[in-house]
Amino acid sequence: MSGGFRAVHPAVALMYYGGLLLFAAVLFHPLFLLTQIAALLVLLLMQGQGRSLRRTLPFYLLMAGGVAVLNPLFSHRGASILFYFLDQPITLESVLYGLMMMLVLLSIFIVFLSYNHTVTTDKFMYLFAAAAPKSALLTLMAIRFVPLFQRRLRQIGMVQSTRGIDVTSGSVRKRIKDGLTLLKVLLTWSLEEALQSADSMKARGYGIRKRSSYAIYKLDRQDIVLLVLLAASGAAVVFGWLQGYGVLEIYPRLRPHDFSLEEGAMYGCFGLFVLLPLALEAKEKWIWRSSRSTAYPSGIPKKTGPHWMSSRSR
Repeated sequence: MSGGFRAVHPAVALMYYGGLLLFAAVLFHPLFLLTQIAALLVLLLMQGQGRSLRRTLPFYLLMAGGVAVLNPLFSHRGASILFYFLDQPITLESVLYGLMMMLVLLSIFIVFLSYNHTVTTDKFMYLFAAAAPKSALLTLMAIRFVPLFQRRLRQIGMVQSTRGIDVTSGSVRKRIKDGLTLLKVLLTWSLEEALQSADSMKARGYGIRKRSSYAIYKLDRQDIVLLVLLAASGAAVVFGWLQGYGVLEIYPRLRPHDFSLEEGAMYGCFGLFVLLPLALEAKEKWIWRSSRSTAYPSGIPKKTGPHWMSSRSR
C-alpha cells in the first residue's frame, strides 16, 4: 500500500504540482528555485525513488547544464564583461542568467519526475475523464508512448542485432541505415497495435454513451486541510510575486537584491507550500516506526527463530 503523499486525494496532488510548475516559471530567484529542487529531491528519496534519481538526474543535469554553458556563448547582453572568447564578450549577466535558466529547467524536470511517481494513470483519469474523457485518454496515450517507444526500440535492437543491424558499430553510413531500419520496424509495430486498439475500443462500444466512473477517492479531513493550506500559501506567494518579490533582475545590469521582510514572509509561505508533502512523509514514517515499536516492545526478541524457541522451552 502507498502511504504519505501518494495516499492523498488526486486534487491535492494536482494543486501541489501545478503550483510548483507555476512557481518555477515565475519565481526567478535562486533561493526559491534551490529550495524547490531540494524539497523535491528529499521527497523522492523519502518515497524510495533513489534508484530512479540516480538513473535520470545525470541526464537532467546534462541538459540543464548545456543551457548554462551555451547562454553566455550566444547571448552577449550585459554591462559587466568578464573576458573575451573568440573575440566575443562573456558578460557576468549572461553567465548568471544561464545558471538561473539551468535551475528553472532542473526544477521543472524534477517536478515531472515526482509527478509521475505520485499521480498515477488512475488518478489522472479520475480527475479529468468525467469532464473530458477523450482528451484525458489522448493525453495518457501520448504520455505512455515515450517510455513505450524506448522499451520497444531496445527490444527491436536486441532482435535485429542477431542479423548484424547495429547502430553502435560500423561506419556512419551503416549506422544511419541501420537506425532507419529500426525506426521503420518500430513505426510499423506501433501503427499495427494502434489499429488493433482502435478496433477493440470500437467493438466494445467506447464513446457510444457517456463514460461512467467508479469514484474510489474521497476527500477526508486531512485532504481538506491540505487543500486549504496549499491554496492559502500559494495565493500568498502569487500575491508577493505580483508585488515584485521573488524575482532577481539580471538584465541589462545585475542589480543588488535586498531581501526585505515582506519577501521573507513570501518565502515562508513558499516554504510551507513546498514542504507540506515532506511533512506527510515524515508523519507516515513516524507512525510506521511507532507501530513497530509497539509490536516489538523492549525486552522481547524481534527474531523468533528455532534457537529462541528452544531456549524458551528450556
